[in-house]
Amino acid sequence: MFRSDSPLLFRFFGSTPLTSVAASVLLTVSMLAAPAVDAATQSADTAKTSKKSVKVAKSEKKSASTSSKSAKTKQVASSGKAEHVTTRKVVVLKNGKRQVVTQRQAAPVRAAFIPAKPSLGEALGLRETEDALALRSSVALVMDQNSNEVLFQKNAAAVLPIASITKLMTALVVMDARQPMDEVLTITEEDRDNEKHSSSRLRFGAQLSRQEALLLALMSSENRAASVLGRSYPGGLPAFVQAMNRKARELGMNDSHFVDSNGLSSSNVSSAMDLVRMVNAAYRNPTIREYSTQTEYEVNVLGRTQHYVSTNRLVRGGNWDIGLQKTGFISEAGQCLVMQAKVNGRNVVMVFLDSVGKLSRFADANRVKDWLEHVQTGPGRPFPSSPNLTQGPGSPQAILTAQQPRGI
Repeated sequence: MFRSDSPLLFRFFGSTPLTSVAASVLLTVSMLAAPAVDAATQSADTAKTSKKSVKVAKSEKKSASTSSKSAKTKQVASSGKAEHVTTRKVVVLKNGKRQVVTQRQAAPVRAAFIPAKPSLGEALGLRETEDALALRSSVALVMDQNSNEVLFQKNAAAVLPIASITKLMTALVVMDARQPMDEVLTITEEDRDNEKHSSSRLRFGAQLSRQEALLLALMSSENRAASVLGRSYPGGLPAFVQAMNRKARELGMNDSHFVDSNGLSSSNVSSAMDLVRMVNAAYRNPTIREYSTQTEYEVNVLGRTQHYVSTNRLVRGGNWDIGLQKTGFISEAGQCLVMQAKVNGRNVVMVFLDSVGKLSRFADANRVKDWLEHVQTGPGRPFPSSPNLTQGPGSPQAILTAQQPRGI
């Protein structure tokens, strides 16, 4: 049994009281335990601080993300392209049970607006040229077919792309070649439009006679029909194009150049003066006159009947006495039209190039026709003798209307 007055204990503690010893022991233990407690406390504080830092970092990141999204939304909204997402609940049947499903639907995206490519005439500033008849064509020329007298002109010397007006030269070369008109031609992949990627109702494998191909090329401006006419020429399309340029030189068309038989390339160029020469040459061929002014035609394409109509609404309208015509359009050329017609008892040739809008070329032709019908040819109101002068419908004096083309 333990006794406090044991000699051994007395020798160890001496005469020191027990309470003092206990106090010393407790003080020593507390001093030894203090660093551990401080470390634990510091560790806990550090952990709390770390957690707090993580929370602050997450909060800042979330705030930054929200701000970024808000800024992005504001930026998108300010540009007029904000995307709104709508949700709706839909009841669906799954495994024999009805379930409510939330569907998200994004608002439709608006297509970007791409401005139309300007024509060459517009790029050269020819559309800014004013004239007494307020025509919307950059180039216009009206000539008396019998006397070659210039009745009206506007930028007549400008050399511009002529689009499908090219097909008149194609017809001249085809007729000069004297190939069998009843020969059957086949539309192939070689007739595909790789220039403008336009479509055609003459599908690959379709067969038609040379006569039908020429008719469709002149009346309906069918590109594949014009292409197969060039391919079937002796020597192929390269020889055909050479014949086109050779024919142009023969006609005195020194401002003209051709690279294909359908006019899809913007490298087919000419001037209004040259086109009058080509129209006069084509007018002398009765077949070209008949085919270019026919209003409609049906052709069998791979067992199906295709109905074609004239591209010239003035021919279909029946209010004109038109002897020959051809329309044309590509973006570089604008809307084009050439015609031979009888107006007020006079045979005239009209040329309109780079007209603004699909119907403007026809409106310009009607405007010229109205002017010619109201201008008296007797003393006091003669047609102007100078190529650079014309008369307005209600003014007796001559008005300067045409200017020299710029940049040509």
